[in-house]
Amino acid sequence: MDLKNKRVLVAGTGISGIGAVGLLMHTDADLILYDGNEKLSVAEIQSKLSGEKDIRIIIGELDDAVIRTLDIAVLSPGIPTDAPFVNRMRDAGVFIWGELELADEFAKGTVLAITGTNGKTTTTTLVGEILKNYFKEVFVVGNIGTAYTGVAMDTTESSYIVAETSSFQLETVDEFHPKVSAILNLTPDHLNRHHTMEGYVNAKKNIMMNQTTEDFVILNYDDPLTKAIGETAAPQVIYFSGTQVLENGYYFADEKIFCSENGKAEEICSAGDLKILGLHNMENIMAAVAMARCVNVPMDTIRKTITAFTGVEHRIEFVTEKRGVAYYNDSKGTNPDAAIKAIQAMVRPTLLIGGGYDKDSTYDEWIEAFDGKVRYLVLLGATADKIEACARRHGFENIIRTESLEEAVRVCGEKAQKGDAVLLSPACASWGMFDNYEQRGRLFKEYVGKLEN
Repeated sequence: MDLKNKRVLVAGTGISGIGAVGLLMHTDADLILYDGNEKLSVAEIQSKLSGEKDIRIIIGELDDAVIRTLDIAVLSPGIPTDAPFVNRMRDAGVFIWGELELADEFAKGTVLAITGTNGKTTTTTLVGEILKNYFKEVFVVGNIGTAYTGVAMDTTESSYIVAETSSFQLETVDEFHPKVSAILNLTPDHLNRHHTMEGYVNAKKNIMMNQTTEDFVILNYDDPLTKAIGETAAPQVIYFSGTQVLENGYYFADEKIFCSENGKAEEICSAGDLKILGLHNMENIMAAVAMARCVNVPMDTIRKTITAFTGVEHRIEFVTEKRGVAYYNDSKGTNPDAAIKAIQAMVRPTLLIGGGYDKDSTYDEWIEAFDGKVRYLVLLGATADKIEACARRHGFENIIRTESLEEAVRVCGEKAQKGDAVLLSPACASWGMFDNYEQRGRLFKEYVGKLEN
């Protein structure tokens, strides 16, 4: 899209918004930076900006008079596409873009994009590691911490871009076109944003909106929703399965990962060769291997990388062992399905810390997944009442309420016995008590570090 003489509003002044402004400074667009948070100051926002281009900054209410002058609005991922000011812009004929779409407009190279309810960060990190061990120019971007807009201008035709993409980012897809995409799984999440499961699934499906028969999509054969997507997908479909032997695709059986083509199976590795645990991680590995093979990375390079991979911070991350009690940080378990996978990976009696921001999730399946493993459920945050009521309906009574994460860690340290595990896997978002799940996880590790040895 030609941005010359276009008036472009960037909404949001976080990492994504500032990255978008940095990218748009390379154009002839007339820029406005907007944030609805009236507590922010212009000076604070200006301190984040670099470059000589003069940018108008608006805080608080966005007047209709300003909206009528706009051509394009770039939304940061955290801004709902049906927010009142966004609806007013749309009604005025303003073209709505997202950070993902803006970055892709400027980036060069081959894009591999990953989405799904759970496993995105682990899979994205692993794909990035595999590609870095084979290609010279690899960028790992998206929700994983580096804004796509921040590196788009550094890419070349030889670059490989591995992008973790959320449903929020995919809502505003227009021309985004990855060579390889993956939808790892689909379970209820962010329904406070998407309102219905259908809306959430449709947002995720946008990852392959512009793919053709020359492209690839990696899908979970065991998930009914992703399996169904494959039945009508335009790109070439490659399935992976943790429960079924596939004639074509990747599967996990007899504690080994296989690649199968026309019924002829090749062993990739055994679970014993890997440093990360749990069936969900076998699925993440299969998806990563499939994506890497789609861009012709040799299997030897793939094997060496996946067997050396130790996982990612905040996802069933081993923290330490104190007095015979193992502590695990799964702060990225921000929804019940992710938290279920963490419980299933535990091999010790577990004291579980849960609760946080309410995303309109239900917790019945999470409680049922305790399956005798959980000794105590230690709750905090806005969802504590809701989770406690759910647990008691399912006959689970060993519940402790705390006012802070620090108190929760201290209580677990007092209650845990030698041979137990303490697991932070909240099944809820961090908002309200923490800036993000990373801060929650790092504080957990800090509090654990203060416990007596």
